[in-house]
Amino acid sequence: MNAALAEALDTLQQDRLIARIVARERGRLLKYIRRRIADAADAEDILQDTFYELLLAYRMMQPIEQVGAWLARVARNRIIDRFRRQGVRARQFPAGPGEAAEEPGIADLLPAADGDPEALAMRALLLDEIEAALGELPAEQREVFIAHELEGTSFRELAARSGVSINTLLSRKHYATGFLRQRLRAAWQDWLTR
Repeated sequence: MNAALAEALDTLQQDRLIARIVARERGRLLKYIRRRIADAADAEDILQDTFYELLLAYRMMQPIEQVGAWLARVARNRIIDRFRRQGVRARQFPAGPGEAAEEPGIADLLPAADGDPEALAMRALLLDEIEAALGELPAEQREVFIAHELEGTSFRELAARSGVSINTLLSRKHYATGFLRQRLRAAWQDWLTR
């Protein structure tokens, strides 16, 4: 078999593989993008750019282990690039621990929920970061953080339910909040410096 025919067969196999990936991932990926981009045409552009990156990666023989995760990461980067090009800015990132008299809650680290579509999209990206970071916390810290910060349960009620002292619960939440603040700060800085 000559080299030209072998290359044509490789390209045909790549095309079939890419078509299967696009068919399998399109709906999920578009849904992911639309949660962050209100305009349907802009969302479709980002989707097409993402699949174009997939095509380029395969043509350049770059192996992709987790295609779904890779596509989501490319789409996320395209969304952030779009916000940057449009000059979207959220409020200044709050000071770190020890820099303010009162430690802000996690909600204070996010753009307002009633903001413009770009602020809402950035909020969604940061909430995704929080969700991922919560999974990395020790179970005790995660449970206290979720119960107090997200469900609104008081420390007194948590102590009564769990049998753990309020000071221990406060400490667990403090460590969880510090970890989440670092993760959000890193995501925020990543977004601002791209």
